[in-house]
Amino acid sequence: QVQLVESGGGLVQPGGSLRLSCAASGNIFSIYDMGWYRQAPGKQRELVAAISNGGYTKYGDSVKGRFTISRDNAKNTVYLQMNSLIPEDTAVYYCNAADYATGFPLASWGQGTQVTVSS
Repeated sequence: QVQLVESGGGLVQPGGSLRLSCAASGNIFSIYDMGWYRQAPGKQRELVAAISNGGYTKYGDSVKGRFTISRDNAKNTVYLQMNSLIPEDTAVYYCNAADYATGFPLASWGQGTQVTVSS
């Protein structure tokens, strides 16, 4: 079972940028497809972006062109670069191993990292 630790969240003004990191335990990280998810207050958790073990990527419609997911298998880490942030991006962000086709999460959730976009 992979264990995940998210970091990099914080308070940022609209239009700003943040880079989230997710460190995964274990030596089989490279075989997993990975996803970044978020959950805003009162809303269901949603898939924001996914990256396959081969590097293919896909994004939710609300973040296309603004967010970029990447991974470094040597460091067992997946990243989410978030640019042009808007208040609607405010949420707790989580990473997880994911089924790339469906976005279904495959492992237990970590603690997440809070992102707040506000002036």
